[in-house]
Amino acid sequence: MKKYILDLTVVENTTPHPRYVLLKLTQEAPLPEMAPGQFAEIRIDGSKNTFLRRPISINYVDYAKNQIWFLVAKVGEGTQALAKVQPGETVNVVLPLGNGFTMPASPAQKILLVGGGVGTAPLLYFGKCIKEMGGEPTFLLGARSAGDLLELDMFRELGPVYTTTEDGSMGEKGFVTQHSILKEVRFDRISTCGPKPMMVSVARYAKTEGIACEVSLENKMACGVGACLCCVEGTAEGHKCVCKDGPVFDINDLLWQI
Repeated sequence: MKKYILDLTVVENTTPHPRYVLLKLTQEAPLPEMAPGQFAEIRIDGSKNTFLRRPISINYVDYAKNQIWFLVAKVGEGTQALAKVQPGETVNVVLPLGNGFTMPASPAQKILLVGGGVGTAPLLYFGKCIKEMGGEPTFLLGARSAGDLLELDMFRELGPVYTTTEDGSMGEKGFVTQHSILKEVRFDRISTCGPKPMMVSVARYAKTEGIACEVSLENKMACGVGACLCCVEGTAEGHKCVCKDGPVFDINDLLWQI
């Protein structure tokens, strides 16, 4: 898929959570085609000490409004600066990067999308793409507490949503792999993104049950095109760059001890 360097205009900057901002960006020309699970490298212009772009998952693409959304976790100086951009300002991005999730073989397939923390972000666009092909994804979203579960209304428009929270304030108390839906429904495929311990647990469940499973890795990235080699991951075929060969991998290709 062709890559682009674009100057996008900020349409909206909202704060759905104290630790996150949701940026909606646009341009005059139609946005390029993007696959769910891909990401962008965003230049940080408001930080004197930030020299590298920041990799941010594509949260949602609204082609009718010609908008792309990024759910940004305010972690360090770079993302803190990015979170301050205002409507009308310009953000320079390189996209779409990496390889995305595998689309269902047919609309009838039962697809479970499991997310934790900011890892829920790419699952929203993935769910939209599944619905547009006539399918209905099921979402299983985990967080520390109810206030940490973001964009729930958007997810509910696309398919059934199940939640877990560590404190029991929403959904079932515990972790995503402990949710009762996993015992009640047999899924054909699972895709997951979030903290590595969560993804390892999901991968272990999928492997035990003989269910095809993909994980979206969040290794530290710098260049986004496989040149700097800082995001390499061990696989059955040797070391691969998560930014170029991923970020989505089949669990059978990884060397995880599951």
